[in-house]
Amino acid sequence: MTLGHEDLMRRASRLFERLIVAVAAGHHKRTMFSIEERLEIATELAAKYPNVEVIPFRGLLRNFVVEHGGKVVVRGLRAVSDFEYEFQMAGMNRQLMPDVETVFLTPSDQFQFISGTFVREIASLGGDVSKFVSPSVRERLLERIKGE
Repeated sequence: MTLGHEDLMRRASRLFERLIVAVAAGHHKRTMFSIEERLEIATELAAKYPNVEVIPFRGLLRNFVVEHGGKVVVRGLRAVSDFEYEFQMAGMNRQLMPDVETVFLTPSDQFQFISGTFVREIASLGGDVSKFVSPSVRERLLERIKGE
């Protein structure tokens, strides 16, 4: 979880009375950390925000949103390159759950170009990632890289 994710969580928590951070398990993305580790990281970062809850989910986002009574899905858009995918995803989600809105938040300026993929690559090549992730995430990341 990057500082960009944390920024999105902080800002979304101010917009909604209750915010659920849904951590996907068994997703198509390659992740460095297990679902349990990602839940720990997200829960640690969410502890600063009393109205934020972290919950794992598997399968269709639609089912998760319906199960938890959600009305809005918040997605982050870093760059124009994210837009096409997110736009298509929002359209598909609208077909599956017409009563749920998708809201896009753009990152704060200092987090615009942070990507988990880039952070992993920089860290694996010995670069300093402290500008991109929290100290605890940086520590976990470096431990994982040393163990590989």
